[in-house]
Amino acid sequence: MNQNVCDESIFSSIYQKWGKALFNFSRYKTQDSDKANDLVQEAFIALWDHCKDVSPEKAKSYLYTVANRKFLNEVAHLKVVQKHQSETLAGVSQEDPEFLMEHQEFETKLKKAIEALPEGQKTAFLMNRIDQMTYSEIASALDISVKAVEKRMHLALKTLRSEIEELKGR
Repeated sequence: MNQNVCDESIFSSIYQKWGKALFNFSRYKTQDSDKANDLVQEAFIALWDHCKDVSPEKAKSYLYTVANRKFLNEVAHLKVVQKHQSETLAGVSQEDPEFLMEHQEFETKLKKAIEALPEGQKTAFLMNRIDQMTYSEIASALDISVKAVEKRMHLALKTLRSEIEELKGR
């Protein structure tokens, strides 16, 4: 008998097996637990809507693909919104305007440098630096070896250091 995801017990077991990992993946992409929950929910709804077409073996891949695509669509939308908002800058501060400008410029460039990291490096870096997870915890969450986490962190830090040196040189 050919099983598909439409069987509620199979769907439930897929949720139990991949729900938390998909949430963590989404949270590191969005940096927001609420948005991550939304992505997980939308991915599982899409899986249920297409359950006849997805085998249990392909469910993980399907869920991650749906969540990633929805995230990328949201990012594209936010870029448009931010472009329009940046045209109407507001806000006055009591601090030195030059310091504020340099600080804001540095933060923007650092965020861009982090965003420009390859997905695996960025995820490992954020899990370690933001969530204070150990390499072994990251390896377990991402289902990779500790050596792979070490390599991703090494490359991410090397890239970010060179970006910061570039900023200092200007």
